[in-house]
This record gives sequence, structure tokens and C-alpha cells, in this order.
Amino acid sequence: MDRTFEELVAEGAAVPTDGWDFSWFAGRATEERPEWGYARSAGERLARARAALDLQTGGGEVLDFALKRAAPARPTVLAATEGWPPNVARATALLAPHGAVVVAAPDTAPLPFADASYDLVLSRHPVTPDWPEIARVLRPGGTYFAQHVGPASAFELVEYFLGPQSEEVRGGRDPERERAGAEAAGLEVEELRTARLRMEFHDIAAVVHFLRKVIWMVPGFTVERYEERLRALHEEIAVGGPFVAHSTRQLFVARKPAVAEAVA
Repeated sequence: MDRTFEELVAEGAAVPTDGWDFSWFAGRATEERPEWGYARSAGERLARARAALDLQTGGGEVLDFALKRAAPARPTVLAATEGWPPNVARATALLAPHGAVVVAAPDTAPLPFADASYDLVLSRHPVTPDWPEIARVLRPGGTYFAQHVGPASAFELVEYFLGPQSEEVRGGRDPERERAGAEAAGLEVEELRTARLRMEFHDIAAVVHFLRKVIWMVPGFTVERYEERLRALHEEIAVGGPFVAHSTRQLFVARKPAVAEAVA
């Protein structure tokens, strides 16, 4: 039997949003994955690293997966940062068995680590990469390996609720601007790849949960505030099938130049 709008919305509003485990969406929403396989590739790099840092780790789920891929090898020094208190507790419990220290640190604050502490810095979907800080904590010859959210990601859904966005907003997270920021901080961008990936939302519960979990998509989202648009979208899905959007992703591999040996 088909479930009502009220039942689906109530379910989407009740699901916990802590961490970056998206398994609840199975059968409710789908998203293509980039061909480069970020978590798998991160595991390969962790297996070769001596000291590694994961920025904005969320609940630690992606780093946990990557470390399991790297096993039995793993960095001697391993740390992660996270700014949201519920995720700090979740990540600490998940990553402690790997020997990782999770540090509570606001996303916009300077990194609480000494200069040249890490030969590998990772990040999956940072809010905004702080290139000078990333360059500062990398050792000479060290690598920043990350997957960023690209411009206008899932904007079909964003604009369904917020209306058309300006070109300035749509152009945020432009990969060439991010390249320029990395280079200005003294990093050499070795690889920059982009992907546009299909997303499908099969019911309104998935939409509600997604917008509650990924809070920057529709700032201030609540069911009450957007009930009219939610109800309209529910009807569209019931008649026409899944709501389709497209995420954008970009893979960054940047290196801090090694210190040139002094000429005798």
C-alpha cells in the first residue's frame, strides 16, 4: 500500500543525521559514484603514509573504510578533525581502534597541528579547503588527496526549494578557482578531475532526510517551512517517478614541493 505524504515526511524527519553513513538511503535514493573511487584510493595512499591527517572527517566512516583497505599497513601517526560535536563522539569511537586521534576543531579555525606534521592530508567533501593551512601542516614532498563537492551540485533540488540562484552562487566551488587557491598557497596541483553524477530521489522521505543531513543545500530547512513545496514534490514523484538531480565532484591531488638541497 502506498504511504501517505504525512507518513513519509514524518519518517524522513525522524531519522538521525549524525555521521556520514548514507546507508539509510538504500532503496530510497541513489547517487552515481566517481570513477576514481576516492575511499579505495585513499586506502592505497594510507598504506604508504607515515603520518596522515583527515580533515572534516564527519563520523569517520570514510576514513574507517580507507584504513581497512590499507590494513595491515597504516600510518604511525594518524589524526582527524571534526567540527560538529555529535560527529566527534561518533568518529572517536569508530577510529580509535585504528589508533587515530580525533580532534574537535571548527571547520573555519586554524588547524591545531604543528608545521610540517603530515606527509598525507586527506579530506572528503570539505566545506571550504583552507589551502594555506593545508600547505602549512604538510611536510615537504607531502600530498593533499581529496574529493571536493563541485559547483552547482544537486542544484535541481536546491532550486526546487529556493528558486533560481545567481551565477555567482552557481559558480561557487569552481575547480579552477580552487586550483588557483592551492597554487597561491605554494602547492603543486598534480591532478584535478571532475565528474557530473546522476542522483535519484524515490520518495519524499529521502528528500527530507537529505536536506536535514546536508544542511548547506537549503539553509534553514524545516518540514514546516517548506511543507507546500514538499507536498508538491511528493505529488510529482508519485506521478512521474524519481526526482532527478546531478551532483558534481572533483578529485584534487596536490603536492607540497620538496625542499631543494642546498648547493655546496
